[in-house]
Amino acid sequence: MSSPRPSPGPDADPQTPVPFSERLVVPWWWWPPALLMAGLLAAELHMGYPGVRSWLPYVLLLPLAVVLLVWLGRVRVAVDGGVLRAGDARLPLDRIGQVDVVRGEAKREALGPQLDPEAHVLHRPWIGPAVRVEVLDPDDPVPYWVVSTRRPEQLIATLE
Repeated sequence: MSSPRPSPGPDADPQTPVPFSERLVVPWWWWPPALLMAGLLAAELHMGYPGVRSWLPYVLLLPLAVVLLVWLGRVRVAVDGGVLRAGDARLPLDRIGQVDVVRGEAKREALGPQLDPEAHVLHRPWIGPAVRVEVLDPDDPVPYWVVSTRRPEQLIATLE
């Protein structure tokens, strides 16, 4: 769920961009099936073993499922301090060219046949839209970035 955008105060500079931050977490409906599968696997391992071996699979596999889901959603996309951050990659805002939203079939094309092998891609399949950001730095071999985001219009507004 997205947090509301903070409104600038009366003394705020109109040229200062509103910071953007989003964590690319997995959908909430992934949690019940993941925990159910971990529980079923633990029950399979538990069958027929007395003592410690009966509860040990539950103690290990259920937290492992939680850690896996949290790890999958650890990546953050943010704009602050004049830099676009997508995961561990950084791109100064003054080196950004054209920014486009890619959705549906256009996203499939952008990540498939049209994808430049040198492009920086931060894709999460559980997030529908993505943003394609052109890189204007002549010294950077990366021609553009493709970054998944749930709020592409807000990200583009922040970048502009």
